[in-house]
Amino acid sequence: MQLTSFTDYGLRALIFMATLPAGQMTNISEVTDIYGVSRNHMVKIINQLSRKGYVSAVRGKKGGIRLGQPAHQIIIGHVVRQLEPLQLVDCSGCLITPGCRLKKALNEAARRFIEELDNYTLADLVDNNQPLFKLLLAERPQLSS
Repeated sequence: MQLTSFTDYGLRALIFMATLPAGQMTNISEVTDIYGVSRNHMVKIINQLSRKGYVSAVRGKKGGIRLGQPAHQIIIGHVVRQLEPLQLVDCSGCLITPGCRLKKALNEAARRFIEELDNYTLADLVDNNQPLFKLLLAERPQLSS
């Protein structure tokens, strides 16, 4: 199963925010610079993550974005379910649909894939992950206080 770039960068944005010092905010430009994704795409992603409560967005001069809940409460499988269109095949108009079992098998595989992701929180991906912190810190522009 391959995730869409929307979900992929949504998870990456959450990972980035989870590496920030407690209480520190970032902004969409910083996230797009780190990952080299278009600003328009990231705005849509952050907007969706914000609507689902994974990101808190604060407007104004001292505003920015940060995690909307503690990393240990953000379950990766839940995030993927919220961002990813999980229909693997479109059977409309297919000759063999009435006798085909492929769709059922693919749906079961997708269900198990997402259930496995339910075993991981955002904290599991970032806590005590010094290689990740070093990589992001090397790419991170000088953060303003």
